[in-house]
Amino acid sequence: MKWRVIKLEMHDPYMNLALDETLTEFVGKEFVKPTIRFYGWKNSAVIIGYFQKMKDEVNLENCKKNGIEFVRRISGGGAVYQDNDGGLTYSVAVPKKYFENDISKCYRIVGDWIIDSLNNLGIKGEFKPINDITANNKKISGNALSIKNDCILVHGTLLYDLNVEKMFSFLNVAKEKISDKFISNVKERVTCVKDLTDVSKNDVVNALIHGFTKNKEFDFGEWEIMELKRAEFLSKNKFKKDEWKFMR
Repeated sequence: MKWRVIKLEMHDPYMNLALDETLTEFVGKEFVKPTIRFYGWKNSAVIIGYFQKMKDEVNLENCKKNGIEFVRRISGGGAVYQDNDGGLTYSVAVPKKYFENDISKCYRIVGDWIIDSLNNLGIKGEFKPINDITANNKKISGNALSIKNDCILVHGTLLYDLNVEKMFSFLNVAKEKISDKFISNVKERVTCVKDLTDVSKNDVVNALIHGFTKNKEFDFGEWEIMELKRAEFLSKNKFKKDEWKFMR
């Protein structure tokens, strides 16, 4: 199997999520090769899982006040805060018939790629079922999965930097719970690359590319024009719509 690898690119949150759904359509129908993409966030956003309720998870008032977008993705899992500094995001899209037909195994396969990427940075990572990677017994990467259009999509984030106070100001956590003790407890459970080693974000990008392409046949590629057109349509007509955001 030969892969298409799309190097790091920046999009707004709606386009990022639309491109992931577009991958399920084009990869699932085998119009394009199985694809690994790396991306960042032009605009800060809270991204909730498919099954979550926006009003339960997101501090909408504070998001609107600070220009933070709030969006729903097609995969399950919990709410995450993304900004330009904090994380590097990746997606893996492959026709269902070529990948393990077992959600736990899918997470494990991609998890091993993340562990290889961390090894390239001198960080020892460990897989923690069902979908997390830890370093020094703290979460450094979380992943989510969607099976759609005969395609398996696994996407997630490797934390490069972490501002816990900022993150929780946009999530719907009761003010009385956000104490110094609460923040300290979170910092005991979550870490980031910058806490563990002095490397640039570009170094992490290169480590991810090497980790995800190890022992694979691949080409660096670009989006097809029809993929971009489809993603632009989905961004405008689905992901930006309140009907999608507040569907639960």
